[in-house]
Amino acid sequence: MAESDWRSSLTATQRYDNIQNLMRVLAAAGITQSAFEIENEAYKTAANREEYDAACNPPVSKAEDPESPVSQPDSAVVEHAGRESLPGITIGNYPNCHYIASGVTSEVYRADVHALKVVVETHNIEPHNPHREAKILSSLRDPDARSSLRDPNPPHIIPLLETFRDPKTQNFVLVFPYAPFTLASLLSTHRPASSPLPDAVTRTIFTGLFRALSHLHSRCIIHRDIKPSALLLTTPTPTDPSQVYLSDFSTAWHPTFSPGDNNTEPAHHKILDVGTGPYRAPETLFGNRSYGPPVDLWAAGVTLAECFARRPPFESRPAHEDGNQLGLVLSIFQTLGTPTPETWPEAVGFRTPPFEMYRVFEGRVATEGWQAVVPGLPSGEGSWMELVQGLLRFESAQRVTADEALKFPCMKEGGGDKSE
Repeated sequence: MAESDWRSSLTATQRYDNIQNLMRVLAAAGITQSAFEIENEAYKTAANREEYDAACNPPVSKAEDPESPVSQPDSAVVEHAGRESLPGITIGNYPNCHYIASGVTSEVYRADVHALKVVVETHNIEPHNPHREAKILSSLRDPDARSSLRDPNPPHIIPLLETFRDPKTQNFVLVFPYAPFTLASLLSTHRPASSPLPDAVTRTIFTGLFRALSHLHSRCIIHRDIKPSALLLTTPTPTDPSQVYLSDFSTAWHPTFSPGDNNTEPAHHKILDVGTGPYRAPETLFGNRSYGPPVDLWAAGVTLAECFARRPPFESRPAHEDGNQLGLVLSIFQTLGTPTPETWPEAVGFRTPPFEMYRVFEGRVATEGWQAVVPGLPSGEGSWMELVQGLLRFESAQRVTADEALKFPCMKEGGGDKSE
């Protein structure tokens, strides 16, 4: 078979079986690397079917117990099977680049200690705009810091190292430091699956997040896509906030750059299709185009709750399945209760007010309590429960700010373990 034909002969079922096999091998070896990443890397870069099959079926070594019939995967072999065993591509001056993931407008590659975000969609799909992302990140750097020996990079925000155009493809490329872990990967691999993350790890990660949001919001910048996969970690169990970075600014809103010369997205008429699934703030679901930084704080509250329950407190299916996020609206109301003009006064002026349109729900929080909605969430004054409750408020002006969150007792060592 010609090398160019082997991908077309590979069925979706065969690819799925290979991913399942890799998942078993990785889990047995205690390795957190994604089976999807390994298989997708092999599919994209292998020269032929033999190379692809070898990457998806790494060899195993015998278990340490000679009496055991079970073979254990060789960790070193598995760790490199999907990447370093295959030749990478060259992007600009960066050789041996290996595919990591894809987004709406870009693909991400790893080149040793760097992550390259390669823009493959030549037309901006607003609000996704990699050129604006580069401008925002560049504007956050302190130009006077070098002369005063200060760090020019903003706190806990992934630094943009450079941008260039790949001479081969003319694709626009953004270069960042490579971080091997995310909060999403930590949540997917932490065991036991029903238990919350260690309190110290949660505190460390959210200290980094709230410091980043404080820096952004003080400049009227809205990230607009806070979620576990946007929080990069330099270690799988961070012990210091310096190991935490907020990333993925492709949909961020900036008070100067977003309106731009053509008044593309003015402050009073922002794009509503922002955020990801269950992390979307309710004001964006009901047509409030004047929303502000509190959308990030709502998403931070959902993410924080997920660290305890191991799943978001609200359910969101793809838009094509639930009628343009109606399922998410229903889940929010079932959990927090249907809002009224008294509990959500700002919504009276929304394009689509949420009143007298839906079945009235008292809400699980009111009937069963927060711990029924978010199992494992410690309660008490200044606790994680109080912080989640303060972030997940309908009225955006009443949500806890990033600066206020940093002062909560639960955000200080020994302060998050209270219970009633």
